[in-house]
Amino acid sequence: MTFDIEMIRTVYAGYKKNIESVRKIIGKPMTLAEKILYSHTENNFKNKIFDRGNDYVDFKPDRVAMQDATAQMALLQFMQAGKEKTAVPATVHCDHLILAETGAETDLNNANITNKEVYDFLASVSNKYSIGFWKPGAGIIHQVILENYAFPGGMMIGTDSHTPNAGGLGMVAIGVGGADAVDVMAGMPWECKFPRLIGIKLTGKLSGWTSAKDVILKVAGLLTVKGGTGCIVEYFGEGAKSISATGKGTICNMGAEIGATTSLFGYDSKMEEYLRQTGRDDVADAANNSADLLTGDKEVYEDPEKYFDQVVEINLSDLEPHINGPFSPDRAWSLSEFADAVDNNNFPEKLDVGLIGSCTNSSYEDITRSASIAQQAIDKKLNVKSEFTVTPGSEMIRFTIKRDGFIDIFEKIGGVVLANACGPCIGQWKREGAEKEEKNSIITSFNRNFAKRNDGNPNTYGFVASPEIVTALSIAGSLKFNPIKGTLINKDGNEVKLSEPEGLEFPVAGFEVEDRGYQHPVEDGSGVVINVKSDSKRLQLLTPFSEWDGNDMKDLNLLIKAKGKCTTDHISMAGPWLRYRGHLENISMNLLIGAVNYFNDKTNYIKNQLTVDYEEVPKVAKAYKKAGIGTVIVGDENYGEGSSREHAAMEPRFLNVKVVLVRSFARIHETNLKKQGVLAITFDNPDDYDKVQEDDTFQITGLTEFAPGKPLSVFLNHIEGTTDQIKVNHSYNKNQIEWFKAGSALNLIRKLNE
Repeated sequence: MTFDIEMIRTVYAGYKKNIESVRKIIGKPMTLAEKILYSHTENNFKNKIFDRGNDYVDFKPDRVAMQDATAQMALLQFMQAGKEKTAVPATVHCDHLILAETGAETDLNNANITNKEVYDFLASVSNKYSIGFWKPGAGIIHQVILENYAFPGGMMIGTDSHTPNAGGLGMVAIGVGGADAVDVMAGMPWECKFPRLIGIKLTGKLSGWTSAKDVILKVAGLLTVKGGTGCIVEYFGEGAKSISATGKGTICNMGAEIGATTSLFGYDSKMEEYLRQTGRDDVADAANNSADLLTGDKEVYEDPEKYFDQVVEINLSDLEPHINGPFSPDRAWSLSEFADAVDNNNFPEKLDVGLIGSCTNSSYEDITRSASIAQQAIDKKLNVKSEFTVTPGSEMIRFTIKRDGFIDIFEKIGGVVLANACGPCIGQWKREGAEKEEKNSIITSFNRNFAKRNDGNPNTYGFVASPEIVTALSIAGSLKFNPIKGTLINKDGNEVKLSEPEGLEFPVAGFEVEDRGYQHPVEDGSGVVINVKSDSKRLQLLTPFSEWDGNDMKDLNLLIKAKGKCTTDHISMAGPWLRYRGHLENISMNLLIGAVNYFNDKTNYIKNQLTVDYEEVPKVAKAYKKAGIGTVIVGDENYGEGSSREHAAMEPRFLNVKVVLVRSFARIHETNLKKQGVLAITFDNPDDYDKVQEDDTFQITGLTEFAPGKPLSVFLNHIEGTTDQIKVNHSYNKNQIEWFKAGSALNLIRKLNE
């Protein structure tokens, strides 16, 4: 079954005309990213060539996708928009709230009981507003999207930072906050700065132990966690064409780890085959009719330096397997140098747990390659030294690999198959002993490995690699094992060597599933009643944020000066806090509890200027709010990197944070702050960060003349009576300034619909 096929055909029907019109104005060959972006601009493109990295553009995405943790707040906001149904196709996917503890069946049953109130809410809201609903156990949002909704040349936004996974099928798919999703579902354009373009030319061909995962691990090492900020990464070359569609998806998925707006590949035979294997012949046929429009122009790829802002070339034939980490997904090591890195950096050599699967690496190809290594452990009489878990990406994948015997192989080596959900990848892992905070190592085929990310233990050294490398190292029980060169001693005392992994892109008998877990919305949702209990601890109806009072800001207290890396995981932790994602007041009690206080190098321990005591961040913020005092958060470089988590912007707003002042922002978080009415500003001189003192109060001037491109001034009033005046910048355009004045973007939407 193909969802929304008429919408897809309509998109393709307008492609040729749109691109021909754009060509006349641009006057040069086009990248694939440009073709898709220009074809999805609101009110066409007004005869303008957009300035990459500078011009804000209104886009018209084809669809919206939401996962259950972010959908709650997005839909609570959409309920205030005054609409009867969504303006574009939209889906909700229940994948984040299932806690991994003992195994798939028990964990899913527990989730259905524990989260019943939330699941019932999401199902009823989906019915009311004509949104497709994927039930708990159906699979992880990005895998389900790839299998059912992604199409070459389309444009989608999703309330999860790994939405770019759909770039594996040639789609511009961008992670956003829930407020952005509300805009599009309400029929408004989606605003984004026109991205700069990074071209990555792939030559050669993957072989042996090297996989698609190693491409993005290598790229992360080259570009770092912020090297892709404000950019679309477009992969091309003969090497790109040789990678499977799901392998392409893996690469695009982890583009979020370099801060990229999105990543994508041009349409090719691998994509066509995947569409047909997943039952979407009609989409493949439609794409074939527009194939020349669904990839970059030949001239672009022949001379990429002329058309991209940056070009990187990688020879897949020379690429080694990589292992990235710990504590940052861009800390890249080739397999041949990793053993020395373990010694030189004092990483815990003993590998406690290996985890494969997730939205990033749970394709049939990934599973079969890993299973071929697991089978060798059985055949060669090897004891598996580490714990081992498998997370299928969707019910279709789980059912098919169960049918084909691969789950049995994993279980024979002691593996535990978890539910079709995010689980340990996002901290939904009830790991025994994690509370002891002992130093240990794990390795995963997931995407992120920030401190505390997987199990809440700051001393868990998390590493990221391909599923087959994870499997091999788990068998060995050591981070220093190199399966290409190393040997292991089996139960008989014999020295044995693992052979290269073998896998299949597609099952010989085809994909199969009995119950996909999909709920189609009712035809008419006007009679659906949505109940949220006033005393609920999981859900809370929203109260609109107050409008700006029209004055400059003064007498603001410093809440925290965050030191170093401060991701959305630090600002609003996941794990056990996921249960409050639909209750703003309750989840605000985790605000910045993971951030390091610059003045004492401790987490969740800041000075309360009212009492001069050191207390938890949320407690201090709550005290300031009660006293009617606005506050300022000061941050370092790339503040807010990581998940698209808009709670990291809504919580400060709820607790009366007026300003976030940093050296630089991650893209999604900066937008989320703007959407919620928080003033997001950056130091003109990054060294001015050092001038902020613990007892400072702040004054922000220039707001009465707030205008695009016009700097503001911040006065740092120090406790000893001196003052520093510093210049700060912002990236607000006219529309975003209106969000600020209205108190939030949603307030503005509601006014327009009154």
